[in-house]
Amino acid sequence: MDPASQDINLNSPNKGLSVDHSDSLSDVPVQGAMGNSATPLPPGLTEEEAEELRTELTKVEEEINTLRQVLSAKERHAAELKRKLGLSPLNELKQNLTKSWQDVQTSNAYVRTTEKLGQWSERVTGSDLYLSASATLDDITRSEAYKKTQETLSQAGQKTSAALTTVGSAITRRLGDMRNSATFKSFEDKMGNLKYKVVGPKGNGEAASSPTDTTPTQENPPF
Repeated sequence: MDPASQDINLNSPNKGLSVDHSDSLSDVPVQGAMGNSATPLPPGLTEEEAEELRTELTKVEEEINTLRQVLSAKERHAAELKRKLGLSPLNELKQNLTKSWQDVQTSNAYVRTTEKLGQWSERVTGSDLYLSASATLDDITRSEAYKKTQETLSQAGQKTSAALTTVGSAITRRLGDMRNSATFKSFEDKMGNLKYKVVGPKGNGEAASSPTDTTPTQENPPF
């Protein structure tokens, strides 16, 4: 008995029995040997027709791949030309938007909508209600009451402006008079004396003399 054909599992119930592998291996289909024979063909389609369709499909897929490569090369060439022309993506977007808007303006839907709006506008402006309202507004603007009201408002604005100018001038003049008055000057002198007393003669790093200091300086010091 061939040892390779015996069951080497000691716990197996078939221990010592020979196993014939010839039938089991012959029943296993080898993938790729028959191509796509494992896939069932649609009803009414022969093997020869299926082979022709597979060949044609392979050619079409190859053509698609070729076209993709050509398209990619064309896109790279177009990008290089745009770069040389200085066309940035933003400029290209603007051009596309302008072209799209021009296409919209020349479209039939846009033209029809514009014509409809024009017709409605003519109907509105030509209606009796619109004409009556326009005539009423013209009568109001030409009436004496409207003219008087407009003149009154204009005069009131001019008077208000003149009053504000007068008040500003009076305030400026009053402030000038206050600065030139004896009271304001005396107040400035008092503030200067107070600053001298608080800061001292060397408050700013320089010698300073008090306006009220009457101590005479020695002309000939002993040293």
